[in-house]
Amino acid sequence: MASIKPSLAKGTRDFSPVEMDKRNHIFNTLKSIFKKYGYSEIQTPSFENLNTLTGKYGDEGDKLIFKILNSGDYLSKVPEDIWNNKNSNKLIPHISEKALRYDLTVPFARYVVMHQNDIALPFKRFQIQPVWRADRPQRGRYREFYQCDVDVVGSDSLLNEAEFILIYQEALEKLGLKDFNIKLNNRKILSGIAEVVGKPSLIVDMTVAIDKLDKIGLDGVNKELLERGFTEEDLAILKPIIELSGSNTEKIASMKSVLVDSEIGMKGIQEIEEVFEYLKRFGREDLLAKIVELDITLARGLNYYTGCIFEVKTNEVQMGSIGGGGRYDDLTGMFGLKDLTGVGVSFGADRIYDVLEELQLFPQEGSARTKLLIVNFDANLESYTLPLLYQLRNEGVAVELYPTAVKLKKQMGYADAKNIPYVLLVGEEEVASGQLSLKDMLSGEQQKVTIEELISKMK
Repeated sequence: MASIKPSLAKGTRDFSPVEMDKRNHIFNTLKSIFKKYGYSEIQTPSFENLNTLTGKYGDEGDKLIFKILNSGDYLSKVPEDIWNNKNSNKLIPHISEKALRYDLTVPFARYVVMHQNDIALPFKRFQIQPVWRADRPQRGRYREFYQCDVDVVGSDSLLNEAEFILIYQEALEKLGLKDFNIKLNNRKILSGIAEVVGKPSLIVDMTVAIDKLDKIGLDGVNKELLERGFTEEDLAILKPIIELSGSNTEKIASMKSVLVDSEIGMKGIQEIEEVFEYLKRFGREDLLAKIVELDITLARGLNYYTGCIFEVKTNEVQMGSIGGGGRYDDLTGMFGLKDLTGVGVSFGADRIYDVLEELQLFPQEGSARTKLLIVNFDANLESYTLPLLYQLRNEGVAVELYPTAVKLKKQMGYADAKNIPYVLLVGEEEVASGQLSLKDMLSGEQQKVTIEELISKMK
């Protein structure tokens, strides 16, 4: 049988040991900050029941869910009329009961409902796991990628929203980013705008179109709005709102005059002001001037957001959003648990990886997992080097003994290939004197050290 040329599925990637070090640098940085703010880690299965996921992301999101075919003869139970109709949407429920998770928020809502008697409210969790979307692969957009989510349910306090801004700011700066924006809006403001235009029933159509402003421009948004049922008169009202500029204070003042007759719109403005007030009480008014931006066009296309919404973008690299989220007041209600509000944000780990790689912000030492290689000169010397190897590992040093006594050049090449910074040469002379030869692979310098000195230097 002819051999098959190996290949990757589109939109997926392999990760080498060096790349995994870099990814873990991101994950560990985020975990440390999440824990500092009182969040605990959970995990959920990679796939869910299909009906758990569908209907939560809007029509466009549902199309991107990867469905899993039922095991066995999955076609045998399909009604003949549905099979003959050749309609995939009607066929799917009969052949697929499971699906790969699209995000971490809906599975989290399902988790909260199923474990409601075991958790203390407010429940603060973070989750770092892969998700899958049947999207068109492109730079910064993958079909399999990791999300790093942090959510709290059971609290309607806007202190949570303010703390998410602080988490974003602290995490991104700790990862080395210097120029980024945290955009903030409120779905109630968007509902108010739809009321002012006189099209409250078209709120979803309006937000889906406006959310594409960065991609298709104002003309593209206007064209889509017309196709979705808005009129030229509506566009005339929307234009100055969409093009709103100025400081956060100036934008709030302008929106107050626009939404003065909309109760829900004014409620959204009030919530934005309360988040800003919390930041001032934290002593972080500087963030409002430099990083946090009220963006009325920010819509976050997912249907479940009901309050404040977030989006984060870096200005140092051409890249889409590297984070986002918002408040969802009724998500758990879809699973039978009413009146449990929640809010959360997500870090796009794969995009953040690409940004840090392009800006060369990963720590150099991260690529060297093994810190020391002990050269294997002779199997007879293993009675000395193996106890030494054990002792070093007990001291927390990442160390290897080359497994066979091959030529020194090959062992040195192995150390170079793995970016191991130090090599220890232990021959009969070193064993006799107790003075071991330690070579710095970067500088090429070699020095004599005792075991105690070696341990101290490696630690």
